[in-house]
Amino acid sequence: EDVVGLSIVHPTWARTKPQYDWDRHCGWIFTSPGDEPRKSTEGFGSFDSEGVIPDTVNGVGTIRELYELAGSKSHGVAFSVPILWDKKLNTIVNNESSEIIQIFNSEFNEFAKNPDLNLAPEDLKESMKAVDEWIYSDINNGVYRCGFSRTQEAYEEAFDVLFDSLDKLEELLGRSRYVAGDKLTLSDIRAWVTLTRFDEVYTVYFKTNKRHIVSYPNILNFCREIYQVPGVADTLNMKHIKTHYYTSHAKLNHFAIIPKGANFEGELSKPHDRNRF
Repeated sequence: EDVVGLSIVHPTWARTKPQYDWDRHCGWIFTSPGDEPRKSTEGFGSFDSEGVIPDTVNGVGTIRELYELAGSKSHGVAFSVPILWDKKLNTIVNNESSEIIQIFNSEFNEFAKNPDLNLAPEDLKESMKAVDEWIYSDINNGVYRCGFSRTQEAYEEAFDVLFDSLDKLEELLGRSRYVAGDKLTLSDIRAWVTLTRFDEVYTVYFKTNKRHIVSYPNILNFCREIYQVPGVADTLNMKHIKTHYYTSHAKLNHFAIIPKGANFEGELSKPHDRNRF
């Protein structure tokens, strides 16, 4: 974090080419702390710029502009985040989160404060691969399959797979401290980022309302342990998470009203029981 710069987009999507009436694309934009609050694309709400960091490298106003600087054409491009940007070549190195965390794990060790930390140990790689496959398809992506289903049948199919897999994860974490074995790995981080959003966002927004994470003792304590690893809590901005989801998709939440929720982050601050392993 001392050698790789960071920019943080505003959580509420906006039109990325508002000067063109024919271009209706909405996506990630950069703002600066203290800027006037933003409204949703439908003109509702008031969402401040607390916690954002503008693009100090290229000075652009949108993620879309970064893709265009890197040579991407607009047609069929998602203009997604995160992005790992090469300041020398002025281009995108990678835009897939599961690959970026692997890059950070091994490719910057000469600059790292803790170069001996390896979250993809050789002896657990097969186990990581095995759990990554079903955790990604059934849980990480499973919540989106529920939330963006266009038919009742597709939703219910994704819903059943999701909760079967959460039950599977609960059982796994009842006999293993981490998802791939006895060491913290990238697989745990990949699971954790979805699990921490579940109660505050997915149970409401994506209709994944059979159970909450707080009702899974092993998963909840697993989430608590990772949250309490030094430095991890600073990476979780629940205000940004909730603001993004609830204010950026007009078809799902036209008036951009953000549910108050039950303070899941407060749950994460409570003592965990993972030392029993």
